[in-house]
Amino acid sequence: MRLSWREILLLAVPVSIVLGYLLHAPAVWVFVTACLGVLPLAGYMGQATEHMAHRTGPTIGGLLNATFGNAAELIIALVALRAGLVDLVKASITGSILGNLLLIMGLALIAGGLNKSELRFNRVNAGMSAGMLALAVVALVFPALYHALHPEAAARLQEVRMSEAVSVILLLTYAFSLLFTLKTHRRLFGGEAHPLEGPVWSKRRALLILGAATAGVAVESELLVHAATEATEAFGLSPVFLGLIIIPIIGNAAEHAAAVVLSRKGQIDLGLQIALGSSTQIALLVAPILVFAGVLMGQDMDLVFRPFEVAALGLATAVTAIITLDGESHWFEGVQLLAVYGMVAVGAYFL
Repeated sequence: MRLSWREILLLAVPVSIVLGYLLHAPAVWVFVTACLGVLPLAGYMGQATEHMAHRTGPTIGGLLNATFGNAAELIIALVALRAGLVDLVKASITGSILGNLLLIMGLALIAGGLNKSELRFNRVNAGMSAGMLALAVVALVFPALYHALHPEAAARLQEVRMSEAVSVILLLTYAFSLLFTLKTHRRLFGGEAHPLEGPVWSKRRALLILGAATAGVAVESELLVHAATEATEAFGLSPVFLGLIIIPIIGNAAEHAAAVVLSRKGQIDLGLQIALGSSTQIALLVAPILVFAGVLMGQDMDLVFRPFEVAALGLATAVTAIITLDGESHWFEGVQLLAVYGMVAVGAYFL
């Protein structure tokens, strides 16, 4: 029987557990195998969520996708936050948004435009996503400005309180966006469902796989985070590069692959919906959740990001808006997005 790539990569899960917990192997090997182990588990989480959403209807299905769409990456961030790696968590937030906007959307446009001279997609969805991401940039700018005006250590508590207030606004905005897209203006967004391969899973099977995959991601995240510092030093990488580039690619690999494959099959709206939806979800849902998780864990998790991260996010949002707001594109605009992502990666490497 021919094994899929996901089934082959699943072997990395027991290997990483043995290396990390039993053999106490070098951090580099633990880190690499844990990263490989997260990839198939995140894929199973996404697949189980899609099957559950298919059975529950569009409204509840949309909420399920919103809840579990970035679950693997959220788990990794929560583990890193508990370990006190706040800067790594912040970098992973901006890295996720940048990866979806530039890398995945770029690849999706290239994949979809290989056999077409022009691509057309839903302008309303693109416009709403651009507006939501602009809101996220504003949410990061004000805490950064406050930090610049009050750099003294005594102002740290105020920065956390300000971030909590901004997070409440972002969560409320995200809730209203769900009401807008899933209820009051659902007709404007097409309502095209994510295609399922093979027979639809039962709710019991979907829940079991979702639970097992979530537990597996939690275990792999522990191994990955605890080996991250030594592993990045061994590779000559900075924690910023790890958070901005590596962790987002690992946590969202399955979702990214789906966006590219769908675009290649001519379903460019779905491909872009995955990239744009995941970006807005990270900015308006995951980031605020991490701020309040920091409160519960006793970590000073705020929304004060590095100037490089804020600038990169603002520029990426502007470039994406320019490319998508007319509802038309082609493969070369995908290349341009990849070029911007490459420059962000180079900048992160030298930070």
